[in-house]
Amino acid sequence: MKNWGECISYRRFGYDSKGSPGMRSEFTRDYDRIIFLSAFRRLQNKTQVFPLPGNVFVHNRLTHSLEVASVGRSLGSIIGHKLAEKYKNDFSEEQSAFYNYELSGVISSACLAHDVGNPAFGHSGEKAISHFFTTNAEQVLNQSFLKSHFSDDEWFDITHFEGNANALRLLTRQFKGKLEGGQRLMYVTLASILKYPCASFETNKNIFHRKKYGYFLSDKVAFDAIIQEFGLSDNAGMTFRHPFVYLVEAADDICYRIIDMEDAHRIGILSREMIESAFLALLAELDDNQLRTEEVLSKISDNNEAISFLRAKCINALVNKAAEVFFLYSNEIISGQFNSTLMDEVEKNCPFLKQINNISIDKIYNHHSVIEVELAGYNVMSEILYVFIFAVLSDQRTSLQKKCLQLIPTQYNLALDNVSPYEKTMGVLDFVSGMTDGYATELYRKMKGIDIPAHK
Repeated sequence: MKNWGECISYRRFGYDSKGSPGMRSEFTRDYDRIIFLSAFRRLQNKTQVFPLPGNVFVHNRLTHSLEVASVGRSLGSIIGHKLAEKYKNDFSEEQSAFYNYELSGVISSACLAHDVGNPAFGHSGEKAISHFFTTNAEQVLNQSFLKSHFSDDEWFDITHFEGNANALRLLTRQFKGKLEGGQRLMYVTLASILKYPCASFETNKNIFHRKKYGYFLSDKVAFDAIIQEFGLSDNAGMTFRHPFVYLVEAADDICYRIIDMEDAHRIGILSREMIESAFLALLAELDDNQLRTEEVLSKISDNNEAISFLRAKCINALVNKAAEVFFLYSNEIISGQFNSTLMDEVEKNCPFLKQINNISIDKIYNHHSVIEVELAGYNVMSEILYVFIFAVLSDQRTSLQKKCLQLIPTQYNLALDNVSPYEKTMGVLDFVSGMTDGYATELYRKMKGIDIPAHK
């Protein structure tokens, strides 16, 4: 990209018409479409970090996404107004209006959608799907090994299942019986969630935006359309991020770094004293009004309220600092040369942000309740996949496998379609990755005969 005007697109994916004018802008319509998306609603029963059942409320994928969207709106508003002011003599009236009034909504919409592709049981759900294929590579299917039914690139896709790629698929895919273009979101909204603009076999741990991948092989057409819309590639064919991705990523990073600590306090893993000390130290590094913060904090006797107050202060300070970093590196960001993240750059001058992350790894992500969810996810997902993958791919199905196929919704059931084993497998993964923690667990228990379905 050469300038900030090229970051904008007023076109909608899979839909040529610009739509009729109304009270809502086209970008606001995206936010509403995602809010009413069934895959978005299902996030309410998908693990964020801690187990969902229990007497104490913790964040799930839905509440996390809503909070990320709120933070993203603030970031988008700050950056939008600054860019509009800086380039007021270069922007057209339409471009100025976008940055002043629409960018905040675009970032908020992308934040809402950033996790819709994540399967049940948190990130362990992704690992469980990948693990299933790796461990069953030499299982015999149709007189040959399971792995032999896929090309090397296809096998790399399914043995490195990625929620980010699944989000793009869910939002753009024309599933059986559905309209073309998936959810028909604006190109700029889709580009803003392309955190890793590469295929699974192009990942590179030394490049921040290629540590993971952003699209499955079966969704390359959609990916290429987005890249072409904004010219997000160089002469050598290397693809890079849309600048707005950094704002979505920062909003997500800010939320999980701070809010996971608040959840840990709620369920008794971390004390008020530990979190208060870490958050106050962070705020001091972020140039917060320390005396005023401590004065207000001294008046709060309720522990949960005290942590909530500090959480809000930390998020606000980090939003402002992330905006500063974005502007500081704006030339590198717009040219695709920024090989870092906003929060990693903030962290370089805020050692306590790194310490908070270390506390989370040591005390939260390795807590026994979190590990229990991971173990459960591996068992549940593996069992479900074993049943459906082999039923869908078998040439000679048993009567039981034929019955299993009836449990797969029509839009995902490609068993009888004239498509490759890879496409049939992706259909199963669409079905399984969309399951909530509760549904997947219930289905697993019924399959194993632990629970007998009641007559309805």
